[in-house]
Amino acid sequence: MDVRRQLGGAVAAVAVALDEAARRALERLVASAKAQVREVLRARIVLAAADGLANAEIARELDVAINTVRKWRGRFAEHGPQGLKDAGRPGRPKVYDDRVRVAIVAAATSAPPHPAATWNHRAIAERVAGTVFAAVSPSQVGRILADLDLKPHKVRGWLTRRDTPEFWARAEHICELYRNPPQGAVLLSIDEKTAIAARSRKHPGRPATPGRAARQEFEYVRHGTASLVAALDVRTGEVLTEVIARNNAVTFTAFLDRIDALVPEGTDVHVVLDNGSSHTAKHTKAWFKAHPRWTAHFTPPHASWLNQIELVFSALTRSVLRHGDFTSRDDLIDKLDSYVINRNETAKPFRWTYDGTPLKAA
Repeated sequence: MDVRRQLGGAVAAVAVALDEAARRALERLVASAKAQVREVLRARIVLAAADGLANAEIARELDVAINTVRKWRGRFAEHGPQGLKDAGRPGRPKVYDDRVRVAIVAAATSAPPHPAATWNHRAIAERVAGTVFAAVSPSQVGRILADLDLKPHKVRGWLTRRDTPEFWARAEHICELYRNPPQGAVLLSIDEKTAIAARSRKHPGRPATPGRAARQEFEYVRHGTASLVAALDVRTGEVLTEVIARNNAVTFTAFLDRIDALVPEGTDVHVVLDNGSSHTAKHTKAWFKAHPRWTAHFTPPHASWLNQIELVFSALTRSVLRHGDFTSRDDLIDKLDSYVINRNETAKPFRWTYDGTPLKAA
């Protein structure tokens, strides 16, 4: 550091000169609402020094020690803007070398030993001890894996899509129906929701309180199941449901007969369906052939999420079923019917924006 002494032995402050670009950068840092407090303080010290203020005056104005002013004034004069950053600290040397880290990653990204299905930290530590002969604790394995964002104990479900050449063309076709429904026609989305369990809790739950979520009894009593078939009017958002005893083609076409009787004569009907067995059975195909005003549009295989009725089922599950308490099968059916009736009173169509283009890989 360039230290100059004035007459009488006093230490002169280090001169600080700023060009226009450096001054603007420091002023932006001082005005920033997201900058760290220490960064802003250092920038203010340098700006004050460049304006010709003495160290003592800067210390009083910024309410810091005079040695702090000398430090950052000198650091900037010697190193420029880089001098305002924290100096690197050596820290404790690594206990485990790169060989150990590579062995941990290799174990975590390989198949676990028989008969285990997933790794745990202790098993990885044992594998590393047997490959690179280095003793590493399970907790250290966890820290190294966390630093690398590796989670071998977690498994995400995955479905390999069939090699369907027309997959995206069919997906785009379904989305085009939603975005531009056929003029003068009815557009429906139909599917079944089966095996809905009617369960009652053995003991009453507890409501939520500040700082504590609502509590629900774990043990329950089964009262049977119910299944329903539902049709969503894509234009209006209204839903028609019917409780069914069996999920087969005969039941499905009987539901279509009911809808067919409600739609005015001369009006075409377009219906979006997934590839469930009741939708693709010979009996169902024969029904569509006998009702030429009906046109079925099938989602691609493994793409039932394109069927808008699934959005209704999702909302029904969250609102009624997931935490519901049903004293009997009839009670379950009554609540299902009440949900649909209430929903239809304020029904609105879903705003569909997806256009069917290929999605980014997860």
